[in-house]
Amino acid sequence: MWPFGKSTADRVKDAINENPVLAPLGLNVSESRGTVTVTGEVPRQPVVGLIGAVVEGISGVKTVDTSGVTVLQQASAPVQPAPDAPAATVSTPDLSPADAKLDAEVKEMEDRSRIAKAVLKALRGNVELADDPIDVLQSGKSVILRGVVDNEHEQRLAEKLARAVDGVASVDASGLRVAAGAKELAKEKDTSTGDTVYTVKSGDTLGAIAQKYYGNAAEYKKIAHYNNISNPDLIQVGQKIRIPG
Repeated sequence: MWPFGKSTADRVKDAINENPVLAPLGLNVSESRGTVTVTGEVPRQPVVGLIGAVVEGISGVKTVDTSGVTVLQQASAPVQPAPDAPAATVSTPDLSPADAKLDAEVKEMEDRSRIAKAVLKALRGNVELADDPIDVLQSGKSVILRGVVDNEHEQRLAEKLARAVDGVASVDASGLRVAAGAKELAKEKDTSTGDTVYTVKSGDTLGAIAQKYYGNAAEYKKIAHYNNISNPDLIQVGQKIRIPG
């Protein structure tokens, strides 16, 4: 359950899968120390820019590497004239109607995703919200806030700051929930996987930890399995436990 049990890579995958252009492409996503690497095939070069714009709206992403993305249809090269032909005969074939439509759609989505990135920057620039795990996505003309804040005041503040960003038509904050102590619960990360990590304290049980992160103590089995803990009753103070999605 985001924000606690989903790695940065998983949240990037969610954002890609919610984009109508990117979702059908089956792109691969990995993340290490804040760098998200996307690989796969896209139909046209402008789609590569869209990937970066979408991914940069995800909290925890520092850089985006799209060098492993292959463009199936490269831009047409200009038709070269014969050596003695006048320069005026040089021409570039027009795009097909389908390609032109795709490029226009991608350009519009990319512009909107840049607005989402501007919203994320505004949230990160606020002292109260800087450490809250919040993702910003774009759906049509609406900005979507997804994640968790410590209290209702921060929830209202996040929505207010998002609405104040130039270009934002509306804000959907229904995915931004309130959970006391959220900053602390989401603070520690496994830098190699992006997983949320919890350090066991005196008196902790896996059931109590599951209650903190999922609101359901019965989810301790998921945590035990994810961390290869054979006996859920035997955890040690100081032990690092990764929280699965």
